[in-house]
Amino acid sequence: MIGGRVEEGETPIEAAIRECHEELGSNAIFDSKKLKLVMNFPEIATSDNKTQIDFYVFMYEGLLEGYLTTSEEIESFLWYDTKSDAILSNTLKNEVIPYCLKRNLIK
Repeated sequence: MIGGRVEEGETPIEAAIRECHEELGSNAIFDSKKLKLVMNFPEIATSDNKTQIDFYVFMYEGLLEGYLTTSEEIESFLWYDTKSDAILSNTLKNEVIPYCLKRNLIK
């Protein structure tokens, strides 16, 4: 799951695409029309447990074009398995994953 912040002057969609490129490399092609907002709610940042943030979750509806590469921010890719004991933030564990499971967005 890719994460980051919306920079000044950016829309959430623009930030999502920028973060995807920063973390997955510039050879992946993202069509903004295929990004669907599935969740948005106020949240406290995991990084400091006090900063109020807007938490957005987008789903990419389509096949990814290009290819993924690791960047300076990412050492390797891992596929998330809902049956694993992966270290996830409380928001992912308690909000995003259950939402996605309930709607069959992930298995």
